[in-house]
Amino acid sequence: MTARDPTTTEPPARTRPGVLVAALCGVLALLAALAVGHLVAGFISVNASPYLAVGNGAIDLTPVELKDFAVRTFGTHDKLVLLSGMAVVSVGTAALAGLASRRSPWPGTAVVALFGVVGIVAVAVRPDLGPVAILAPLASLVAGVGVFRLLHRAARTRSGGRDEPGAGKSRRSFLVTGAGVLAGSAVAGVGGQLLGSARDATASRAAVGRLVPVRTAPAIPADADFAKLGTPPFLTPNREFYRVDTALTVPQVRTEDWSLRIHGMVEAEKTYRYSDIRNRPLVERTITMTCVSNEVGGPYVSTANFVGVDLADLLEEAGVKRGAEQLLSSSVDGWTSGTPVAAVLDRGRGTMLALGMNGEPLPLEHGFPARLVTPGLYGYVSATKWVVDLEVTTWAARQAYWLERGWGEQAPIKTESRIDTPTGFQKLPAGTVRVAGVAWAQHTGIDKVEVRLDNGPWQQATLSAQVDVDTWRMWWSELEVRPGLHQVTCRAVDRSGYTQTQDRAGTVPDGATGWHTITFTAK
Repeated sequence: MTARDPTTTEPPARTRPGVLVAALCGVLALLAALAVGHLVAGFISVNASPYLAVGNGAIDLTPVELKDFAVRTFGTHDKLVLLSGMAVVSVGTAALAGLASRRSPWPGTAVVALFGVVGIVAVAVRPDLGPVAILAPLASLVAGVGVFRLLHRAARTRSGGRDEPGAGKSRRSFLVTGAGVLAGSAVAGVGGQLLGSARDATASRAAVGRLVPVRTAPAIPADADFAKLGTPPFLTPNREFYRVDTALTVPQVRTEDWSLRIHGMVEAEKTYRYSDIRNRPLVERTITMTCVSNEVGGPYVSTANFVGVDLADLLEEAGVKRGAEQLLSSSVDGWTSGTPVAAVLDRGRGTMLALGMNGEPLPLEHGFPARLVTPGLYGYVSATKWVVDLEVTTWAARQAYWLERGWGEQAPIKTESRIDTPTGFQKLPAGTVRVAGVAWAQHTGIDKVEVRLDNGPWQQATLSAQVDVDTWRMWWSELEVRPGLHQVTCRAVDRSGYTQTQDRAGTVPDGATGWHTITFTAK
């Protein structure tokens, strides 16, 4: 055996990276992949960002029962919970991929590449994205794999034992490389966000100005609500109006880019620009909207003054053909809704293409620049936001988003009522207790609300003034209670004579039923 010449230069020895370093290789590669994908998406469409595309795909693939649970449990924060959960799972998976690659880079390379493939598939199936959008997840895949290999090589390169000078140099090299990747990812991510926000529709909305209807809604009487007694205000402020939809990010549609196409079973296809609608005589209607995901006693019911045009006018200009049954409306993000044509053409119902809400242009999150509003039908069949396409068709020919997932075809809003005060498990002084709430039976109207204490006799509540049959009514009553635990229940009777059923049913497939009951303690 010959002795090693100490002057001979040998290539650096390669050792397995430590546990923390290995995990960081995977996590930093994931961050780089997502940031680069987001940057490229900034030039195309925010929905082409791989992370958002996968999130939207997850929403579409989630079972109806789980979606309903998410809305009930997290309310308007359901999307934030989804994105946060995805982040935790993705970071954990990336860290495990790095740990599995301490001996060889191939396990981590395969996992990072798989992330990229999932992003490509998610973007490819999006109905609102074209072929060029594939560039975003493709760039994400290339960046993720390249960064992982780079970090893994830096992590495994050493020039001697742990205590030799070369080892410290190697660790510094990995830290420098990792810091560079982190900084580059931050720059790419922020850049993508800035590019995406450049298409923000806020300025376009501000430029619309005031929408002045030629026919205003009747004035709201002073006794239309009992807000001082614990009910909501009659008109829901825009910032408090419920929002339930599938959009992970609020679509940004400028008026100058918006158009509405009407086609299908019509005599003549029509396309309207925003100015075409804005320059028509506008009407204002007061309408209460309800989400089908609203459980008994739930919060997803709100009222606003909407300004727009009669949708029936637009359909009549196109000429609806005999045999048409469904108006399939599509949002700019590809979401679809099916509304009975008969309901849209019913002048007494007053279906609108709405441009404004409570004295201002539609808020971005409520459908700016235009949305549908159909009184008396749950939102999933009647209230498409960011609407850009209307196809006149039949039920057999096309199925809308929620019909494909087992929800009902016809979805009239059910007669329901809710207790707003006292709140559940509230502690109150014994004696006279005021109970107040709301009731609704859109397009029929509320005739009476009754309350009872501890399964005792029903007593009629005092109703607010009725504004019209398409809006909710407030009510209140006073009960004499002794100290102890009590239950109070409410039920509504609509103008048709129908008494709200006590039979409990969930929201799927066409809306919840049952009496709202709350428990409180009197002392």
